[in-house]
This record gives sequence, structure tokens and C-alpha cells, in this order.
Amino acid sequence: MTPARLRKLAWHALVLAIVAVMLYPLVWMLASSLKPSREIVTSVALIPRTWEWSNYAAALEPRVGVPVWRFFLNTALISAGAVAGNILTCSLAAYAFARLRFRLRTPMFVFMLATIMLPYHVVLIPQYTIFQQLGMVDSFWPLVLPKFLATDAFFVFLMVQFVRQLPQDLDEAARIDGCGPFRIFTLVILPLLRPALITTAIFTFIWTWNDFFQQLIYLSSPDNYTLPLALRLFVDTQESVANFGPMFALSVLSMLPVLLFFAAFQRYLVDGMATSGLKG
Repeated sequence: MTPARLRKLAWHALVLAIVAVMLYPLVWMLASSLKPSREIVTSVALIPRTWEWSNYAAALEPRVGVPVWRFFLNTALISAGAVAGNILTCSLAAYAFARLRFRLRTPMFVFMLATIMLPYHVVLIPQYTIFQQLGMVDSFWPLVLPKFLATDAFFVFLMVQFVRQLPQDLDEAARIDGCGPFRIFTLVILPLLRPALITTAIFTFIWTWNDFFQQLIYLSSPDNYTLPLALRLFVDTQESVANFGPMFALSVLSMLPVLLFFAAFQRYLVDGMATSGLKG
């Protein structure tokens, strides 16, 4: 066997090992969803000794009087609102920073970038105080409303870099045809911004769907719980062994929308990261 072939085999073996390490938690969770709760605690074997298919039926039973479909609906509503807010306001802010000329544009852009390095916990208490005074605590508004104010600086920066790669000649041609800034944005920039918009939608959906901390802070009524909070209900029991089997089963079910969403738009995600902004 030639040295080149040995290096190729070693490289493939290394990649497969990395993939196995990354996929092991997912496989373990899927296997645990088919185990009795006590076996999950006492056994380290990956393959279940007893296949407990009833875990999925138990996972779909109402928790604290709330049907499971309500948790899915709440999570979907919050995720959809977050996606819509980020797509709308982050694109508008990015267009303003990349194309419009106004006073203090550069300092404001630098200040916005500085917020990326600011831990969320620093602004948590002021934000909570504001929403509490507005009477919005224990509702979806604290989780959705900030997205309509372009608070995710990462996505604004992503779109700014994308818009800056578009030729200025496109704006000039539209301006000669009588278009103002808003029509230039809607008719010229926005269609070319589609890969970046889809990238923003994918990351926003995944991060919001899986978010636990913010939802734990702002949601207190079981009727408003999302899936991450509903999973906690399987652990907060007085039993000697928590319902880990149904909990992992619901975890598998809650992961399916994310996988389907990513599978449907992964091609656009690659385009958003690799494209130069010009579509032929």
C-alpha cells in the first residue's frame, strides 16, 4: 500500500472518529428513549436490554394538566415570531448601515458590534424590569418583541457584510429609474439578500426552539411553557427515579422539527455562507 493511500485511509479514519464522537450523544439519547427509566440510571450499555416503546406514549400524555401539543404550539409561535422579527428588522438595519449616509453612522455601528461581546446576563435584569413594568412577564412578548427591534447584532453584521458586497451600480441604476431608498431596498437589495435572510432564519429558528434560559425567566404558567420547559417537568417529581424514559422520548420528538427545518433549508445555508451576493 502506497504512502498516499495510507494517508488517505488515516484521514478518513480520523474523520469517521470525529463524526462518531459528535453523533454519540444523539445516538445515546435515541437509545435512552427506548429504555426503562431505571435502566437509564443503572446501565451504561448503549443498546437497551428492555425495549420500552411505551415511553413515547407516556411522553405525549398531558403534563400538569396541559396537553403536549400546547408545548409544541407555544414553541412554534415564539420561534416563528423570532424568525419574522429578525428577518424584517435586521435586514432594514443592515441596509441602513451599509448603504445610507447619516450622522454618527460609524459610531453607532461600532456600538452595535460591541453588544455582541456583551453577555446576555448583563442586560437580563434591566430587560426583565422593563417587561415587568409593561405587564408582559409570563407572556410571549419578552421573547418575541426584542426581535422586532433588531437586537441580534450578529445577524445585522452578517447582512451588512453581505450588502456591502453588492455593487453600488445597482442602487444608482434604480435611483435613475426614480426609486427612493425604500424601493431600492425592497426591489433591489432584498431579493439579492435571500441567502443571508435564510441563514438568519435557520439560526434564529434553531436557537429559539432550543432556548431554555430566557423562557425559564419570563414564562411561569404551564399553559405558556415551551418544549425546553416542558422537559423539566419530567425531572421535577417526588419519585425516587424521574421519568427519564419519557423525557428522552419527548426530547427526540422535539428535535424532529429542527432537523426537518435544517434539512429543508441547508442548501440555502451553504449559499448564504459562500455566495458573493451576486445571483445570476
